[in-house]
Amino acid sequence: MSLSSSVIFNTQSYGNLAATLSKLSGQPLGELERKSFPDGESYHRLLCSVEDRPAIIVAGTINDSETMELFDLANAIVDGGASRLKVVLPYYGYSTMERAVKGGEAVKAKYRARLLSNGLPRAPMGNRFYMLDLHSEGIPQYFESGAQTNHVYGKPIVMRAARALAEKYGAGSDAVALGSAELSVEGKASAGSFVFASTDAGRMKWVESLARDMGVSPAFAYKERVDGATTISLGVSGPVSGRFIVIYDDMVRTGSSLLNAARAYLSAGATGIAVVSTHALFPGDALEKIKATGLIKEMVVTDSHPRSRSLECDFLKVESCAELFLPYIGGGS
Repeated sequence: MSLSSSVIFNTQSYGNLAATLSKLSGQPLGELERKSFPDGESYHRLLCSVEDRPAIIVAGTINDSETMELFDLANAIVDGGASRLKVVLPYYGYSTMERAVKGGEAVKAKYRARLLSNGLPRAPMGNRFYMLDLHSEGIPQYFESGAQTNHVYGKPIVMRAARALAEKYGAGSDAVALGSAELSVEGKASAGSFVFASTDAGRMKWVESLARDMGVSPAFAYKERVDGATTISLGVSGPVSGRFIVIYDDMVRTGSSLLNAARAYLSAGATGIAVVSTHALFPGDALEKIKATGLIKEMVVTDSHPRSRSLECDFLKVESCAELFLPYIGGGS
């Protein structure tokens, strides 16, 4: 193990992603001893030297236990003499609590950022945090005390997955009312015939940008009051009739918003729906419920949240997000 290379550590739930990142970057995994005491206290010990070496931690604030393990590991690494600390955070938890709506609410996104930026000692060459497709783009502003942040975008994976889904499902008998320029020599719809859509207007700017890069039309679902009462329905904006729809949703939890949007697009004449998402949480039996509706043909997500790997199946394909962090951590070909 070269002492000049970075060494990669991970919290307990991010071992698979750290191993993939190590393989792609050519940088070694750090040896670490973990155990739990009878009273529930956890023990960590670095089994390799980090003195004068850059160190990387792959982690996600998916729950309080993982957050505190990240905090403890980072402290041990900097105290051990690491020259630089890079924290790869594919999933930043509590991103929906990025601001207070009601008086007295705890703004968890701010507090976690404050803990990690103020509570960690600073490595001689600095601490930097890399976060993927944040649900709220303002979260990096919560990091204090000179901690540097990078908002990493999942664009390469999202675009690749959208095109693949369009090729797989957007062709053949489902393709109707398409212009001749969008038909292949066999008369089937090409990948360029699909519509790239969002679940609501909140992510529309990013969806529009990606659709433009792919050379396809964008669309979004919107909420509309029907009769002035509290009941709302979903409408759509965009050329969806007779088109196959690939919905992008940065985060899927129970999938209720996603399913409402899918219903709206199908009601507007879409021929079928597939989904791409960066962060897939699927608490409980959420994935089974989404699949059981029959509204969605297939979903492609990343492994930013470790739960996604345990749920992978024919309906749910999981792409590694490791490639997105390679330009930031060094190594690789």
